[in-house]
Order: sequence, then C-alpha cells, then structure tokens
Amino acid sequence: MHYLLALLLSCSALVASAAEMTTADQQRLQQLSQDLQIPLTDLQQAIGQAQLRQPVIDAIQKPWEAKPWYQYRPLFITEARVRNGVLFWQQHADWLAKAEQQLKVPAEIIVAIIGVETRYGSQMGEHPVLDALYSLGFHYPARAPYFSKEFAQYVKLAKQQDWPLRNPKGSYAGAMGMGQFMPTSYLHFARDFDGDGHIDLFANPADAIGSVGNYFAEHEWHWGEPVAHLAQVADASKVATLLDGKLEINQSWQQLQAAGVTLSTTLAPATPVKLLKLDQAMGTEYWVLRHNFYVITRYNRSPLYAMAVYQLSEKIAAYHDQ
Repeated sequence: MHYLLALLLSCSALVASAAEMTTADQQRLQQLSQDLQIPLTDLQQAIGQAQLRQPVIDAIQKPWEAKPWYQYRPLFITEARVRNGVLFWQQHADWLAKAEQQLKVPAEIIVAIIGVETRYGSQMGEHPVLDALYSLGFHYPARAPYFSKEFAQYVKLAKQQDWPLRNPKGSYAGAMGMGQFMPTSYLHFARDFDGDGHIDLFANPADAIGSVGNYFAEHEWHWGEPVAHLAQVADASKVATLLDGKLEINQSWQQLQAAGVTLSTTLAPATPVKLLKLDQAMGTEYWVLRHNFYVITRYNRSPLYAMAVYQLSEKIAAYHDQ
C-alpha cells in the first residue's frame, strides 16, 4: 500500500513537472536523450524530482568574476588559504607527487585549484545538483542549452555512480566535489587515482587530486613552462589594440616588444604570449601570459580566476618549500 502510494505521488509529480515544461523544453529533452544516449524516461523522471530554486538563478547573474581584480583577488588569496594549502599538500604529498610524475602537472596548481574551488574540500556547495541544473537548464534562457545538457549528463552520471538523484550537493552552477567538476567533466576527466575501483571526488582526496591533474593534462599543460610574467608598459596607448579580451594566446613576444612591453626575463621573439591588463586600486598592472595560463582558463573561462589560481599556487609553493 505504501509502495503504491509512493508510486502514485511520483507519477503525479512527473505529470505536473512535464505540464510546466514548454514544448521547446520537451523537444530539447528528447534531443538530449538522442544525442547523449540517455533513456528519455530517465530524464523525465529526473525532471519530476527536480525543484526550481530562484537563489540559483539569482546567483548566476552576480558572478564574482564581474568584480575588478583588486576586489576579486582578496576573495581567494588569503593567509588562511595559503596556510591550509600547505597543510593539504603535506597531508596528501604522495598523491600529489604521483600526479606530478604521471600527469606532469605541478602539485601547487592542483592544490590551488582545490583551494580556490572548495577551500580544500571544506565548502563543496549546498544546492542539490539536480535542482541547480534543472533551474538553470529550464528556467534561465540565457544559458539553457549548456545547463540542460549538463542536467542530462548529471542524470547519466548519477545512474552510473548509483547516486540517488537528490543526494549530491554542489555549487549554484551544479559543480561537484573538491574540484567542482560539472557533470560532463566528471564523466570525462574523473579518475580512480587510488585504484580502489570507485571514483569519489567528494570524500576521496586522492581521486580529487588525480582528476584535477588529469583535467589539466588532457588540456595539454606544458610541464616546466611558466604561467605568466609581470610586465612593464611604457605607453598604455600603444598596447590598447593588443587588449582584445580574448582568452587564446594569439600574440607573439615580438609584437609585445614592438609595442613597448618589457620583462625582467628573456623570451624568444616567436614565443606565443598574450597581454593582460588588471585593474588595481591605485592603477593598472600588466601581465604577459603563456600557454599554461590559457590551460587554467579551460577550468573556468575567466582571466581573473586563472590569475587567482596562479598567484595562490605561487604562494603555496613558496611556503611549502621553506
């Protein structure tokens, strides 16, 4: 009797949710089912369990990356985050060494990513991932194509991992675990780094370290190559056209030199680079970016994010090596 009642309630919720969906949403669900090879009934049942969360939609419209650099930087580069990063490194030194050896990604970069994303696993998010992705995928038109796909990928991932759909919690954007992987990234880049037969990015630091390292390795991190160089600009007007706002490393050091950019280090004229301007409270700061900076932006498409990760990693490495 209890089972029958639960089944009836589940079916009524599914019907109600389906009725709230537009024809376009229902067509998108069918297309996602075909494209990602996920049973349509699985997606429909997930819709039936999902709840719209307005705070999720509010949060995505006020991203931290909209702040100027001098306000953004203090959010992530703090004494506590550096200190706890060194501690995290010490506690998981063997796994970080393995990541360096096998994946050729520096330990400090992996530690900094986990530090920026979740304070080393202490703050992994409070929103049910199902609700976050449903809200953004079907009630936020500006990003609906992306988040509806992530919603479908989450349904596939939850079935693969045997998760109850409503259990995992993450960020307002639906990112999960210590490294805040979106479902697609979880499916494609997560690794069973300790070889226990199970991938767990929520409670297993070894898997989180290996998975973040694998993400960067798959995005072609260049081992031993610098991330960025602090630069000097003699005349801001001469570099204005070089600040095109694109993330790709699409300039050469020869171009920047010709515009009056100087460095304290020597680069070959043909070295691929990119000029970045950051707003400080008392002026402007310029950086010459390298390929590895671009790789960090594959994790989050923001130069502010990438610079925060880089500078935090430098501080963590400096204290760790003392």
